[in-house]
Amino acid sequence: MAKMPLPAFRASVERIAEMLSTPGSVMEKRLMETIATNLKKETGRGSTPGQRAAWTNSLPVLFGDLMEAGLGEVEALIEVPMPGNKSTQADVVLAGVDHDTGGDTYLAIELKQWRSADLFEDDLDMVIPSTRFREPVTHPVIQAEQYCEHLRNHCGALQEAPHALSGVVYLHNAPRQNVRRLFDLAGERDVQLFTLSERGAFLEYLQSRFSKEAGAKAADRLLSGTARPGRHLLAQAADSLKGRNHFVLLGRQNDAFRRVMHEVEQSYRANTKRVVVITGGPGSGKSAIAIELLAALSRENQKVLFATGSQALTETLRRHAGWRSKAIKDLFVYFSAFTRRDRYLDVIIADESHRLRSKTLNWRQPALGSDRPQIEDIIESCRVPVFLLDEHQVVRPGEVGTIAAIKAQAQQLDVRFTHISLEGQWRCGGSADYDEWVRRLLGLGTEDSAWDGAGPKQWTKDPAFEVVLATSPEEMERALREKVADEWSARMTAGFCWPWTKPDTDAKTLTPDVKIGEWARPWNANSTTWVGEAPPKALWATEEGGFEQIGCIYTAQGMEFDWAGVIIGPDLVARGGKLVVEREACKDGELTKKGVTHERFDRLIRNTYKVLLTRGLRGVVVYAVDPETQGFLSELIGGPPAERGGPA
Repeated sequence: MAKMPLPAFRASVERIAEMLSTPGSVMEKRLMETIATNLKKETGRGSTPGQRAAWTNSLPVLFGDLMEAGLGEVEALIEVPMPGNKSTQADVVLAGVDHDTGGDTYLAIELKQWRSADLFEDDLDMVIPSTRFREPVTHPVIQAEQYCEHLRNHCGALQEAPHALSGVVYLHNAPRQNVRRLFDLAGERDVQLFTLSERGAFLEYLQSRFSKEAGAKAADRLLSGTARPGRHLLAQAADSLKGRNHFVLLGRQNDAFRRVMHEVEQSYRANTKRVVVITGGPGSGKSAIAIELLAALSRENQKVLFATGSQALTETLRRHAGWRSKAIKDLFVYFSAFTRRDRYLDVIIADESHRLRSKTLNWRQPALGSDRPQIEDIIESCRVPVFLLDEHQVVRPGEVGTIAAIKAQAQQLDVRFTHISLEGQWRCGGSADYDEWVRRLLGLGTEDSAWDGAGPKQWTKDPAFEVVLATSPEEMERALREKVADEWSARMTAGFCWPWTKPDTDAKTLTPDVKIGEWARPWNANSTTWVGEAPPKALWATEEGGFEQIGCIYTAQGMEFDWAGVIIGPDLVARGGKLVVEREACKDGELTKKGVTHERFDRLIRNTYKVLLTRGLRGVVVYAVDPETQGFLSELIGGPPAERGGPA
């Protein structure tokens, strides 16, 4: 079981206050550098200028107040990463002894430098702060509330005492009259809100929570506890849609969810159509946002559907989230469901929108096809279409789901367009380092920019995510089987570089097409029914028996596993210190058509491996068929698994 992530800095209130006592001093600068360095080490993300400004402007105020309240022995944790989502941090968590009970008590503090703030278009959940860009963000009370809920759900030390943790928001620069409308929501939530005008009340609140005793042991118990793993997306989706539980969305995920709900509400008030695009890298929380939107809108009796272009994702959601509920199962449809204009919905949630096609073909029922782009079909079929996509996951020539294409269609229809960019990783252990490492390895840019020319870099160990280079496919399989034996989920995938033989339906067997030396395994069943013990292609990623086959891009995309095994085939090889594509090695007929240019083929292959390499939540085991590529990866990743502490 994983340990709780460590804060960027930890010390007693008195020690931190001493370091901050003189603005611009060597001690203050040393503290800020230590926070930045530790934050980078723990989360893989460097600090932004905005974060550094917040530390400089907010921490001296908070710790001065704590000292005035006589709480110098309370322990303070600064920039505390959320378990399982270390791209988001609580500003400060205080640990100490409860003033009344003598037990452990904790307080998560959300600090804001704002001098004024107002509700965004009268939406209680969204706020426009006094910043230059005036972008709406989630109400800070909801932020603090979500941090507390996430910590209670994932921190073993709070499992038996969830009420030991509370949240508070401190707007230390803002007079009450400058943020007065923010109190409308604060009165409805179990999170206290204090401003500059309530400084005295804030000190009294702190004194009522904490005794003057040392809080180091309480902090030890919080951090030495286990970080309980989050529930699998499918199980969480089922609970959310059936009203038993909900996703705890953090940071930009929460902002995106609230903004979509706001746009839906405003579309009714103004009687207008609105288009929303949410973009983010692998595992940044897009599917969690989509499911939570589906659940929330369904509870409000909105006419809403969840659409994808992925058979694997759609059928898996129907099977797991819609278990024993036809009404829920019917919420999940394909992009091709909107070619006819015989129904008009409130909202269409189009997940995996990078898979949208230039037109819908239906060979069995041509009348149900469409010559219009699927983007147009979806926008025309509802009041508010919500497109969730990652442009680096376009892997087929006919896929046209891009920000530019959706925006152009919205402009053509004179419809308001909103783009929300998610920051941070949910999958891959929240490791920004791994995300950057994969992008540089493959020569891909960030979400909204082209590749900057920075070449592959050495992989450095990240506690959030393991990268292991296997010396053979046998070693890769053995390592992953050990993970499966320990009750982790795992799957093996490969580039489409081997033929794909149709299953022998009479013998109920699959041909071992993926052959590397004496090792051979079959592709996943390319059928809608079980082939012996091999699950149907749509359920390969989740059903028992799927580990015995090799998945391709079309069955792995949109899915996630604790551990991902990736075989890099001869279609992507290292030559001259970088990876280049080999078209002749590709067996995917869609990519090798004459109409697909070399430049297009190159990008689609790189995108394919970007998807395969980012399916893992905990780690990835990689093997390259080409010897020079294997040697190239060995230089980047390091020595044999035993030397790196990875699975042997």
